[in-house]
Amino acid sequence: MARLAQTAGLTDIQQEILSTVRDFVDKEIIPVATGLEHRDEYPQQIVDGLKELGLFGLMIPEEYGGLGESLLTYALCVEEIARGWMSVSGIINTHFIVAYMLKQHGTQEQKDHYLPKMAAGDIRGAFSMSEPALGSDVSAITSKAVKDGDDYVLNGQKMWLTNGGTSSLVAVLVRSDEGHSPEEAAAKPHKSMTTFLIEKEPGFGEVRPGLTIPGKIDKMGYKGVDTTELIMDGLRLPADRVLGGVTGRGFYQMMDGVEVGRVNVAARGCGVAQRAFELGVSYAQQRHTFGKPIAQHQAIQFKLAEMATKVEAAHAMMVNAARKKDSGERNDLEAGMAKYLASEYCKEVVEDAFRIHGGYGFSKEYEIERLYREAPMLLIGEGTAEIQKMIIGRRLLEEYRFQG
Repeated sequence: MARLAQTAGLTDIQQEILSTVRDFVDKEIIPVATGLEHRDEYPQQIVDGLKELGLFGLMIPEEYGGLGESLLTYALCVEEIARGWMSVSGIINTHFIVAYMLKQHGTQEQKDHYLPKMAAGDIRGAFSMSEPALGSDVSAITSKAVKDGDDYVLNGQKMWLTNGGTSSLVAVLVRSDEGHSPEEAAAKPHKSMTTFLIEKEPGFGEVRPGLTIPGKIDKMGYKGVDTTELIMDGLRLPADRVLGGVTGRGFYQMMDGVEVGRVNVAARGCGVAQRAFELGVSYAQQRHTFGKPIAQHQAIQFKLAEMATKVEAAHAMMVNAARKKDSGERNDLEAGMAKYLASEYCKEVVEDAFRIHGGYGFSKEYEIERLYREAPMLLIGEGTAEIQKMIIGRRLLEEYRFQG
């Protein structure tokens, strides 16, 4: 076995794409990632390289200038990129969620307008559901759109936008009670939500009239990529900026996109865990104690065995979830399981690699210190472990309904 997490049944094109991405990661990302991360610097040169490789159009259909590849291909590329630096995989994840939502739910005019520019990387996407007073409880959204003539006026505050500053297109979920009585909106909040497509200038401050992107949120890890708030204060949008052209469908559009996002987070967990294993197994063969490399101590071998098994298991579940989505089948169970397992295993593998490094793992000179701060984000991104367990449990009860 040359390396962990191999995927059976890939086409020659998929293998060529992955080989190209892996080479790019090894040469262009890994050597500079820790320095950029410590400076919290946006990886513009890396992003430009991904643009040249065509990765921003990886899943966008060929008719719009993309490569038309599958979710599986995308997830495997994300796995490789996260192995180099997880923040870079976050830059492309939100872009692809928006592109996927447009492809699946947009009007023909919206697809024609946005997808070619997104495929070229000229427009980069972000999406927004969370607010300061809510995270997983999407039904509690208070940001609102009100019809005013032919336009909508949006007000509210959103939170935790990845690519909030550098993006030029944001898909935002807000409440729109148009066509619903207050009683109906309260009883069925999911049917009173709409996704709007907001074009803006990249940057911070007031990026268009009525829309402000404050500065970056300072984070423990996941640096480099910008994470921001979004404030709408009388933001006026024409009706053709409603995703799909019809209000009240936003929750379901977002949840479809989040399934793609959960596969992505699972892939990120796999990539970070792979890198942690590589660092751990390499260090264990260099560090000597009691007259021999610590890799020859049984305790370390047991730890490496557990780490490698977790990497393999998480990868297999991630691949299964991606293939299920590609088949057109419902995959919320598989995506939830993959996201839950991969993020938990990632945390454990990173911690084991940290322990193998001993005191040096606490030093910023060693890459494992960065991974140790990055892994926790995966525990909460695209839904916490508790949310994944709720999804998994409900779906299992649907599938195994008691017939007595």
